[in-house]
Amino acid sequence: MSLPRQSNEVSGTLKTAVKQHWEAETCGVRYGGNGDRLAWFRAIAQTRYELEPCILEFAGFGEAKGLRILEIGVGAGSDFLEWCRHAQHATGVDLTEAGIALTRERLELEGVSRDRYTLRTADAEALPFADATFDIVYSWGVLHHTPETAAAYREVFRVLKPGGKMRSMIYHVPSWTGLMLQLIHGPAKGRFRISQRQAVFEHLESAGTKAYTVPEAVEVARSAGFSDVSAATRLGPGDLLAIKPSARYSAWPFRLVWALWPRWFVRMLGDRFGLYLLLGGRKSL
Repeated sequence: MSLPRQSNEVSGTLKTAVKQHWEAETCGVRYGGNGDRLAWFRAIAQTRYELEPCILEFAGFGEAKGLRILEIGVGAGSDFLEWCRHAQHATGVDLTEAGIALTRERLELEGVSRDRYTLRTADAEALPFADATFDIVYSWGVLHHTPETAAAYREVFRVLKPGGKMRSMIYHVPSWTGLMLQLIHGPAKGRFRISQRQAVFEHLESAGTKAYTVPEAVEVARSAGFSDVSAATRLGPGDLLAIKPSARYSAWPFRLVWALWPRWFVRMLGDRFGLYLLLGGRKSL
């Protein structure tokens, strides 16, 4: 059931495309509000937790007291700020300079002491940390973007201390978001054999975005070495079209879909076909 690996050349090309995409628009910044810079950051965080309330329970920020944590993919710094407020020390990495700069600015505006955190650009497939460094490694909606996701999970396992915990969210198929992309970029364009997985790979956020079935995700975690692996799906704001559309979906046909989407029906069917796949695991002692 293992997913195929990319060639080194393809992997490098995809990683460059991923970096360029997220340098251009860091995750969540389209939700920044009006007012001063601190208000702008706080609007991003408020919208994040309103649209994705499962983050707070899954991350378990309050459980980080006295611990060293690593967040892979800090984005605009909303979750990383919470880790800084609770952990003994928080380390954050991002593939982009934009994500690191925004997160550093957010922490400075919030008055977080610099001895509470470390920020640096880094590749999730080659983390620049020694073995057994962190108690918790957390990543929300990031590891499916790197070309070799399985390699990233092996790196997460490596840098965790024995007994440490991995908490991550990657994308799931089948999902409502996958179905929408499949219809928009498949039959609507005369492509009748496109799968949800291919539609996500080609059209969801940065190029090469992957999505996994629950058994596939569990295999990725177990193959990396994790025990006590857990996996659960959740509806995301994309499944409900509760998100602010990007420029590529601003034309009138997409606005019509946004207006007519049967959100009540999606909610009624529950989380089974949610885009979010919450994947956890532990590094055995």
